[in-house]
Parts: sequence; C-alpha cells; structure tokens
Amino acid sequence: MEITTKLEFDAGHRIPHHKSSCKNLHGHRYAIEVTIKGEVVSDQSNSDFGMVMDFKDAKELIKKTIVEEWDHSFIVYRDDAVVLKFLESLDGHKTVVFPLVPTAENMALVAMEKLKISFDKEFGSLIKPFKVRLYETPNNWADAY
Repeated sequence: MEITTKLEFDAGHRIPHHKSSCKNLHGHRYAIEVTIKGEVVSDQSNSDFGMVMDFKDAKELIKKTIVEEWDHSFIVYRDDAVVLKFLESLDGHKTVVFPLVPTAENMALVAMEKLKISFDKEFGSLIKPFKVRLYETPNNWADAY
C-alpha cells in the first residue's frame, strides 16, 4: 500500500553558470510530496489499525528531516564559492550548504536519501519512502525514487 503526504516550504537558491535567469539569487515556494510504502496495520490494538501509518506521524518525520532544515534558508551549492562567501558574511543567516547544484532534480534526490535514513531509523524495513516529488513551482517538479 502507498500513501502520500505533502508539505510546503520557502527557500532561496541559484543555479551557478545557468544560461537563463536561474543563475541569479531567487526563491521558490516549494512543495514536497512523499509517497510512503508499507503494509496496512492489521493489529486491532494498534493505534494505526487500518493505516500504513498516521499521516500526522509521516508529516512530523518529513518536517523534522527536510522542511525544518530547508525552510526559509538559502540552499547553496558547496562549490559556489562567491555566494557561499557572501552568505557566510551574514550574521546568523540560515544557509544550507548542498552537496549538489540545488536544482529540483538534485533536491528531490537529496531529500529521498535523507528520508530513507530517517524512515529506516524509525521503522526499519516496515515503512519506507517510495517516491519524493519536489515542486519548484506549481507546474514544475522532479520525482526521485
């Protein structure tokens, strides 16, 4: 069985050396949909009876793993030296240094890897993230499996 939940966050980024305006500092109202795969709980004494898991619990884990870190931050590629230096000069600025260029595709991949670790720690192999869909705009998104 698969269930999906969606959360939103705001963040800035840029795509260094991009041919269009994405090379400039800018931000988005991102949305992240996470599809979770697991068996429906059949134990009537379990609070999650009839569910894969409570949506509230799923949202809390996703929020803790992704949203709290990325929301209202500037996500900067670790090799974008000029912008990284500028952000480091700002006192108390919320900066996320990213291992990859922060495209929607790479953000979805990184989110999936982080969620796999979090779900594995919390549930072992019983419940796993199956798909992450990261919306950069309402009409543009990337899927990671």
